[in-house]
Amino acid sequence: MLHPPPSKRRSEGAAGAAADRAALKPLVLVVEDEPALVTLLRYNFEAAGYEVATALDGDEALTAIAERRPDLVVLDWMLPSTSGLEVCRQIRRKAETRDVPVIMLTARGEEADRVRGLDSGADDYVTKPFSPAELVARVRAVLRRARPSTAEEALDYAGIRMDLAAHRVARNGRAIHLGPTEFRLLRHFLEHPGRVFAREQLLDAVWGHDVYVEPRTVDVHIRRLRKAINAEGEPDVIRTVRSAGYALDVDEA
Repeated sequence: MLHPPPSKRRSEGAAGAAADRAALKPLVLVVEDEPALVTLLRYNFEAAGYEVATALDGDEALTAIAERRPDLVVLDWMLPSTSGLEVCRQIRRKAETRDVPVIMLTARGEEADRVRGLDSGADDYVTKPFSPAELVARVRAVLRRARPSTAEEALDYAGIRMDLAAHRVARNGRAIHLGPTEFRLLRHFLEHPGRVFAREQLLDAVWGHDVYVEPRTVDVHIRRLRKAINAEGEPDVIRTVRSAGYALDVDEA
């Protein structure tokens, strides 16, 4: 029996191992007609541990989805041929793809546009310009909600890590001790990085719909959370949006 030389056996074994690793990575389909943005998104998603496929227009996206079902689609609204809205609608119409998460990516930031995007079946909506780190974090959050049984038991953003199994929080390796309410508040923010929540929305999400709490109570717990997670010299990751609410957001400017 003939055997390949040792160098070839090693290379074939390495290729097989690489293929096995790739098969375990979630597949993100990026549908975007700006080549520079496609390159940027591919780099950031691959650096975060995802496999990336791309499509430059709506028709190409539908063909790619039919050939190989992605784990998530990042979908530009304004596309040549078939629009992003129509692609999203078609994804939702088909039984084999209706549960594929979709994040709409667009320059259209008006409330009416966001409503149209979400009504078409999108799971989340990100407006341009955007932070690649925030988009990657949103992809993680959407995949976590879509596949809870296989999701990682940890949330990460801007150096903050929440271990859901051990109920521990750290920032840049420094242990953070939180009360139960602050823990739930931070978890909600980590699951939706960059999104602004009004006090009433935070009350519903963290305290529950059936519990009566004064809206200003949110401010008290936000102050406690800030004090706990922001050490001296660290940027404040809780952004206050005047007349709107709060967000977990890092100003990278």
